Amino acid sequence: MSQIIDAEFSTSFVPSPLKYTVLLPDDYGKVTEPMPVLFYLHGGNGNGHDFVAGTRGVFETMWKDVRLPDMLVIAPSVQRSFYMDYRDGSQKWETVLTGPFLAHIRAQYRVVAERRGLYLLGISMGGMGGLRMAFKHPELFAGVAAMEPGVEPVLAYRDIKLEDRFWRSDELFGEIYGSPVDEDYWAVNNPATIAQKDPRRLIESSLGIYLEAGDEDSFGLDRGTEYLHRILRDAGVLHEYHLVRGADHLGRTLQPRLREALEFINRIVNPPPPDPVVAALRQQIAAWKEQANRLYRR
Repeated sequence: MSQIIDAEFSTSFVPSPLKYTVLLPDDYGKVTEPMPVLFYLHGGNGNGHDFVAGTRGVFETMWKDVRLPDMLVIAPSVQRSFYMDYRDGSQKWETVLTGPFLAHIRAQYRVVAERRGLYLLGISMGGMGGLRMAFKHPELFAGVAAMEPGVEPVLAYRDIKLEDRFWRSDELFGEIYGSPVDEDYWAVNNPATIAQKDPRRLIESSLGIYLEAGDEDSFGLDRGTEYLHRILRDAGVLHEYHLVRGADHLGRTLQPRLREALEFINRIVNPPPPDPVVAALRQQIAAWKEQANRLYRR
């Protein structure tokens, strides 16, 4: 059976010790090979322990069925911080997670200490935080899966409509992005703006990207997710996108959707072999295109 461990990491980057929860697969003590690490990012008003405990069975089933490689699941508890470095410097969640905390995990546990062994999966606020960290630091992460990420369908703060922020107060925006909100600081931390301004960096990194949302999301997060999908697609950034029919922000669809997101992570860790049927099709299509080009050049 898997093991849940609650721990703290002392740091000066945030106001109090960083609490985090670790889910160890049953085989952790039995194998000598280092394991990948999954940063598992909870949503707003959540915490790492409850997030892990509530979905522990999904990981155990997928490990047992060999649909997910053994990996260390790390769920930091970050309050409602957006996983952000605050504009005023008072809290630096992104800095601690991608720097000293990551180094601590790699020193504490037998894990792959390279990019190929580090992944992100987040839900809601955690999806937004995961996308931001992965897009800003693609040299650190091999893949990110964002479930119903809390992102707005805009490139500039001033363009956010009330329907896409009614659950976030002016005070919350001010606490994180400055009061009044520093619109430039918001933009450099907005996943869609990051991708739109420098898609080449994401393309060249081969970062694995997975986006999904329910088409009945009560917070309307399908709009922001669809918007980001279009930004990535238009820029030629490879990714996978799911709009889940009949799914809301909570409820019975979440665990099946989590399994699909984890299966994406599995495909990044263990890429499938080339498909000979697809290879033959592409060869035939290339021949057809060449033939068409010769005809139209006459």
